[in-house]
Amino acid sequence: MWDLNSVVLYFYLGMGLLALWGVSQAWLSQSRTETIHPFKAFVHLLAFYLSYLLIPLFFFSMYAGWSGYYSLHEAAFVFLVSGVFCYARFIEPHLVHVKTTRYQLHADKRLLKPVKIALVADLHIGLFSGHERQLKQIVSKLNQAQPDLVVVAGDWTYEPENTLAQELAVLKEIHAPVYSVNGNHDEQYPGPPIQALLRNALALNNVMDIEGQVVEFNEFRLIGIGDLWAGKADMRFMPELPQDKPWVILSHNPDTVDMVPALPSRPLMLSGHTHGGQVELPWLTDYVMKKVSILGHKKGLYRHEHADVFVSVGTGMVGVPLRFRVPPTIDMIELI
Repeated sequence: MWDLNSVVLYFYLGMGLLALWGVSQAWLSQSRTETIHPFKAFVHLLAFYLSYLLIPLFFFSMYAGWSGYYSLHEAAFVFLVSGVFCYARFIEPHLVHVKTTRYQLHADKRLLKPVKIALVADLHIGLFSGHERQLKQIVSKLNQAQPDLVVVAGDWTYEPENTLAQELAVLKEIHAPVYSVNGNHDEQYPGPPIQALLRNALALNNVMDIEGQVVEFNEFRLIGIGDLWAGKADMRFMPELPQDKPWVILSHNPDTVDMVPALPSRPLMLSGHTHGGQVELPWLTDYVMKKVSILGHKKGLYRHEHADVFVSVGTGMVGVPLRFRVPPTIDMIELI
């Protein structure tokens, strides 16, 4: 029963059944998705679900090499390729890291009391990421870190299902106030018109949209600025605002930093958008990043003429359901 021919037959039969399951799941999920391109959403979901074929292929490659069904070179090649893809698809996207960066907000003095800001970006709840398992993990790590406030730098969605409010219910468990602005995927650049769906989901789950608003803290002010690609990143009014405290600016696209006007104290902008490349490959990732950020932002802290900008690699995925050498990250910005 378990001779070579039987094992090969069962393998291909299992792969066929798994493929049929993947197609059916992609079709059902697409029917619940808020999208303006149903076929495109179906294709993306098909890639997401058919990726489960990598798991049996990974284990079969070992058997095939041992049994002689594949040559050793063939088995090693399939083993390595399927193993890397399995890691990038099923393991790294769930390895949520917490990274701390200290930043002196005043050029010439320290704050009376350090303030810990948790920066979350690019959750991309929808086709590939931001589902219950990952959201619970993010909330748990946020509560363990005990920030004074949480800011979400946009791109909440990636063609989400129409149950977005229920999916975000876990955010109510965060033990700190949560402030947010939208990103390009939340503003239909690209993506479906989900602004009303997202606005309702955030309001129901205690997330404060601060686009165009100022939030007062003891030693600084937080201001929310709209998305650059959506044409909502005007900051010409900022010099007219009170300048007795330094500014922390929350805006999705880090290239928005180029629009910050000269202010008495140097602001810090918190952003996402780039995913840090999401899949880190030699040369190719840097080439793609030139199209994502004209100013060359990728991840970490950058200094510009009128402001500094910190770019988070975020937690979600778009384009392909993979993260490789760029694990999802919550950035703890400790203002000192």
